[in-house]
Amino acid sequence: MLFTSYGFIAFLAVLFLAYYLVLRKWQWGLLLAASYFFYAFAGLDCLIFIFLTTASAYVIARLMDRGHRKEAEFLDQHRAEMEKEERKKYKATQKKKRFRILLLGLVLLFGVLAVLKYTGFALLNLNALLGAFGAEKAFSVPDLLLPMGISFYIFQTTGYLIDVYRAKTVAEKNPARLALFVSFFPQLVQGPISRHSDLAAQLYAPHDFDRRGFTSGIQRILWGYFKKLVIADRILVAMRVLVESAESYRGVYVLLLILLYSAQIYADFTGGMDITIGIAESLGIRLKENFKHPFSSKSTKEYWNRWHITMGSWFTDYVFYPLSVCRPMMKLSTFSRRVLGAKIGKRIPVYLATVVTWFLTGLWHGAGWNFIVWGLLNCLVILVSQELEPLYAKFRKSAPRLTSSWGYGKFMAVRTFLLMGLIRSLDCYRDVGLTFRQWGSMLTVWNVGDFSRGVMTLGLDLADWIILLVGCLVMAVVASITAKTDLRERLYDKPILSWVIFGTLLIAILLFGAYGVGYDASQFIYNQF
Repeated sequence: MLFTSYGFIAFLAVLFLAYYLVLRKWQWGLLLAASYFFYAFAGLDCLIFIFLTTASAYVIARLMDRGHRKEAEFLDQHRAEMEKEERKKYKATQKKKRFRILLLGLVLLFGVLAVLKYTGFALLNLNALLGAFGAEKAFSVPDLLLPMGISFYIFQTTGYLIDVYRAKTVAEKNPARLALFVSFFPQLVQGPISRHSDLAAQLYAPHDFDRRGFTSGIQRILWGYFKKLVIADRILVAMRVLVESAESYRGVYVLLLILLYSAQIYADFTGGMDITIGIAESLGIRLKENFKHPFSSKSTKEYWNRWHITMGSWFTDYVFYPLSVCRPMMKLSTFSRRVLGAKIGKRIPVYLATVVTWFLTGLWHGAGWNFIVWGLLNCLVILVSQELEPLYAKFRKSAPRLTSSWGYGKFMAVRTFLLMGLIRSLDCYRDVGLTFRQWGSMLTVWNVGDFSRGVMTLGLDLADWIILLVGCLVMAVVASITAKTDLRERLYDKPILSWVIFGTLLIAILLFGAYGVGYDASQFIYNQF
């Protein structure tokens, strides 16, 4: 059931009505039933995986939680008779036991994800390697089921297990409630990746109908549909031509692809987030924001603090920091400082952890070398920027008027936007070699004179380009306003203006969106992850 389908709209209407009519204590149960009903449309086989994920997480978390309680009870009973070193040793022993339980859960959940998502990729590369050495036989590549949103709910579930291990959250005693946390349907498609401590209490709490919150949620849903159906899906038509006929569209068309795909993925992904957060808000539930005006970022590091925030924080908290301070890394740090000196040695463990984190980030996005190279290029830019920071600081100090000016800030934002778009084009072409050739063509192929005619061969007519341009301008203006104020809050106190704006938005969706003549509503880009 796609978010953009009529069936999903009907599903939401029935859910909203039932949610505020049933007894408040039954609301969370209704959400669980609705979430499993929604997920069943992806296939009954998919239900098996999300059910097993929930069951495994429930058992693992309860075992770790029981270990925490037993440790606390034992120490309370024997604190007076135990020396400090004895208590420390006992805690370390109990922590190791819980870590082994956690490790079992992580291997199980990530193992399922790895088998389903990466088996084909691994076998294809193994076959290529064997072929390079003259092997005649090759492994057959199985066609495995990849459940919808599995990367998102596996990451959310493993984050919950790690937090239980760290005693940052208490294990859920009710398996049905844990099932709701894992399967809450608005965020199954493309996140955000929520933390149990942020979301669980809201899911289980009773919610009275709040007109202001419900209206605000519906408005945000409409805004999300506008970005998805009017902008993102319209760009998709031109993107298909540019990618499928890449050899015919080189030079300046590669720059056009970078600009179009930047607008498409932003409209698609943030549009999906608006729908997700708007649905939750209409139900009285607040989800974490996943974007904070990323295209205003002045550096790659700032960009990744603003884009897909919950994914970035997941990798930071559960991969980068643990890897940075683990025992082998500490030994490497000591060795590096002794052999290479403190200045260089202290960087190696941090940079190694950064490389591993970005490698896994790329791999999470997809089973392909283009995603791995995408992750490593982001890593390279961030590390080089860190090394050059002293030079940047000197430049800012030597030219304070220039570097503090409005124009310089905009230059830095445009530079970051184009650099991120260039790297992101690996997601479009999917072939690393082809992508690099296309980048090179921007310097070697001069076809600007053919551009105005060639643009009209991309499947969009003049009216489409005008609608697209106006839509992007509207999106940019709204982003600029919302960076300074809560637009929906301001409009709520002006009901007539609010009705006019969102009525116009609804009409624009119906007339110019994916439901218009010649278009089909496509799934969200991040569905594939």
